[in-house]
Amino acid sequence: MTGEARIIDGKATAAALRAEIGREVAAIKANRGIVPGLHVVLVGEDPASKVYVASKEKLAVEVGMNSVAHRLPADTTEAQLLAKLAELNADDSVDGILVQLPLPKHIDSGRIIDAIDPAKDVDGLHPINAGLLAGGKNGLVPCTPLGSMLLLKQALPSLSGLDAVVIGRSELVGRPVAQLLLQADCTVTIAHSRTRDLAAVVKRADIVIAAVGHPRMVKGDWIKPGATVIDVGINRLPDGKLTGDVDFAEAVKVAGAITPVPGGVGPMTIACLLKNTLTAFHARRG
Repeated sequence: MTGEARIIDGKATAAALRAEIGREVAAIKANRGIVPGLHVVLVGEDPASKVYVASKEKLAVEVGMNSVAHRLPADTTEAQLLAKLAELNADDSVDGILVQLPLPKHIDSGRIIDAIDPAKDVDGLHPINAGLLAGGKNGLVPCTPLGSMLLLKQALPSLSGLDAVVIGRSELVGRPVAQLLLQADCTVTIAHSRTRDLAAVVKRADIVIAAVGHPRMVKGDWIKPGATVIDVGINRLPDGKLTGDVDFAEAVKVAGAITPVPGGVGPMTIACLLKNTLTAFHARRG
């Protein structure tokens, strides 16, 4: 293998997906006089969460959705948050509900996620949606795995029969993306920090999904020549720069195609949140 890997452009793919969603929302508005409604709940003042919520709100408005952010104080009780979710669950104009994580320590995140109506759970984290995904059935899929798969399918028209290694086993990315790869007829290995000889396991993969949360952990010599690498990691270095879980400078010389950080999976996550809101709208309203 000579030269450098093809860069998988998440920004351009996300922009194209948002434009497609915008056209569909405009058609729904013209035909039915309604638009999908996305409601995001933010508890407290976490700076990164505030930036994410503002970005989600802005992009939802850009595609023509009704976007509402519920900003609650940091001392909101678990009971108050559950009451807010019950209100949103019962409101027919609300198609998608997302509770921005992390929540303050006094609130049980699992209990909150369980309280969201699975039909409106656009983060795809409710146990019912996780169960549907595990069973290969239609439900709402977590946004980052969904975005990762769209980028992967752009790079590789057929995934059937390919060896895929997922590094990381979180409920948010690792486990759901492994299920999606299985549905695409890949042979899937889930690896993690306890995997023996992780480098050798990764080396045999045609597809590498890195979602482990360690900056530049996956080295260039771990990558099989010509493999497709999807880097889900977003790590901030001491100098303020963002880097992924893959050592991009090394891996780009070996891989066939690779996502950059930033500008890879990140932009796809919010685009897939909008896609999920549209999916929820159609499923709920026919």
